[in-house]
Amino acid sequence: MTGALPKLGWPKSGAISAKGAKPCDWRRRMSDNVAYALLVYTGLQIFMTMAVLKGAGGSTLPYLGLVLLVGAVLPGFRALEKRWEGLSNAEAANPALNPAYRRDRRLIWGLAIGLPFALTGVLKVLDALI
Repeated sequence: MTGALPKLGWPKSGAISAKGAKPCDWRRRMSDNVAYALLVYTGLQIFMTMAVLKGAGGSTLPYLGLVLLVGAVLPGFRALEKRWEGLSNAEAANPALNPAYRRDRRLIWGLAIGLPFALTGVLKVLDALI
């Protein structure tokens, strides 16, 4: 068994990084996902808000969407990230956390992509009612 790693049934996507035998750090991976998801969310939210502003007749509702970015979404994403920051070095390299990581990553990206569309839809409905 010179140089061969025993097969532990680890998922291909998580336990060992591509650089070799260095274990991945779930804290860093989650932090990177949160950062990129926030960039995507912000870009989509601005794009969607600008589309509504072009069609709106002076309504302030689209600006509410941008305020929600700061007031609700950023703290929510930060709370998800903090759950992973509290891991010790040993826990951060534990391959058993891969299912939890994948679940949280799906949640983050689902929110980052879905919320701008949902929020814009709600704002359009409210604008039509008012």
